[in-house]
Amino acid sequence: MPAVRILLALLLAVASLPALARDALEETPAKILFGAAREPAPLEARSIGSYAKGCMAGAVALPVDGPYWQAMRLSRNRNWGTPLLVDFLEKLAADGAKKDGWPGLLVGDMAQPRGGPMLTGHASHQIGLDADIWLTPMPDRRLSAKEREDLSAVSMVDARRRRVDPSVWTPARTRIIRRAALDPRVSRIFVNPAIKKQLCAEAGADRAWLSKVRPWWGHDFHFHVRLDCPRGWTGCVPQKAPEPGDGCGAELDSWLAPPKPPKPGAKPPVVRPPRPVTLADLPAACRTVLLAGEADARATAPGAPPVEAGAAGPLPRKKPAD
Repeated sequence: MPAVRILLALLLAVASLPALARDALEETPAKILFGAAREPAPLEARSIGSYAKGCMAGAVALPVDGPYWQAMRLSRNRNWGTPLLVDFLEKLAADGAKKDGWPGLLVGDMAQPRGGPMLTGHASHQIGLDADIWLTPMPDRRLSAKEREDLSAVSMVDARRRRVDPSVWTPARTRIIRRAALDPRVSRIFVNPAIKKQLCAEAGADRAWLSKVRPWWGHDFHFHVRLDCPRGWTGCVPQKAPEPGDGCGAELDSWLAPPKPPKPGAKPPVVRPPRPVTLADLPAACRTVLLAGEADARATAPGAPPVEAGAAGPLPRKKPAD
């Protein structure tokens, strides 16, 4: 029996035990619980909570192969998102190939089947509205499963000089990022500050889209697209709109300024790891998402007691706005 069935069967068992046992479940690191789910919650699609503290119901998978995209790192099982995100990626891939000379997208991490915190990597990507898109163009052949695990993305940044590497950067990369930013569904795009500076230099007079492109360390190899909460999904917590303007001035310069040397004799700051996010920290509906559709798992768990009525009942049905 797959390990995930055992885990979820035990969770269902705990759900029907006294409050003390249920409290233990609520305090379990959420990344362990959501990282074990291999299939989406069979509920109406919606994002629940915020980008860095939430979950997702009714996810769909981006097909691993499309006419203008290929999904990468398949072993992670992170090619899931809301139907809105999958539609966005498929449209961006087609428009980029037909209008911008970008041969196709290599799509990295989206979300887990039920969203939520991940065992490794991202703090966000929890509600099915985030996707990482490699700045390496798709090759003109279908990659093997091994290549999708082993192929390295190419860094666009000369870290020593804090600028893009002119040997790998091309204007086509500006065009595909601009294409993504022009979609009204997009809230933010995160790139390395040096990439943002290059976009500012290449944008010309058409600069409104640059306000969505925000500098953030760790985005040397890919750009991270974040969609807005759809209208009507009341449980989805949106991010504040970006500041007006193109973001190419003093704020960007501060990102690229050399770090100040520490004062003589100064002790390095003590950095303590944050407390793991638990199921109790997430919106209440995420517990339902976690357990939805897993009632059959209890039959495979020896001695598992019956599930408490309503313990994993459906989320309220609410038709999202178009």
